[in-house]
Amino acid sequence: MGTVVDDAASVEFHAFFERHYAELARLAYLLTGEADAADDLAADALLALWHRWDRVRAADHPVAYARGVVANLARTRIRSAVRERRRIALFWSQREEKTENPDIAGSVDVQAALRRLPFRKRACVVLRHAFDLSEKDTALALGVSVGTVKSQTSKGMAELQRLLGTQQAPQKVHAAMARTGEAGGRDR
Repeated sequence: MGTVVDDAASVEFHAFFERHYAELARLAYLLTGEADAADDLAADALLALWHRWDRVRAADHPVAYARGVVANLARTRIRSAVRERRRIALFWSQREEKTENPDIAGSVDVQAALRRLPFRKRACVVLRHAFDLSEKDTALALGVSVGTVKSQTSKGMAELQRLLGTQQAPQKVHAAMARTGEAGGRDR
């Protein structure tokens, strides 16, 4: 990474930071429209600049270089947000199911057990068993491989069976999650 930590470079970087942080944060805000993200992006950009400060300070236009870093970070953030929105849209686009006389206690048990799973296992189990997505659609929604979906679903279901003490975990998950949609689960 070539971080230069001599006193002169440190003083020079600190002055650059003080002079340009607000401008870089404003640029990030205008690119993303998110005030909180703007501060984070400006800070991330300046950290990246510090790690390459020897090259940055030797550049003809260090501020232009800094603006480019902010723009690239903002583009990455926007692309990530778009992908996340697509995943959410796919997740919620599935049909709603209605259940007569729901087993509320069973739903609470399943939801508590699901919360104990690591996120990726939980997401795979929910998408596969509660939303009946194929392995391919689940992989697409989560941005992982089909093999990852298979292994994470299998491991997640094994853990749920252990936590719930039953071999009927897939049916319980499916039924509990169907009821969650009816009970306003989409607003959570």
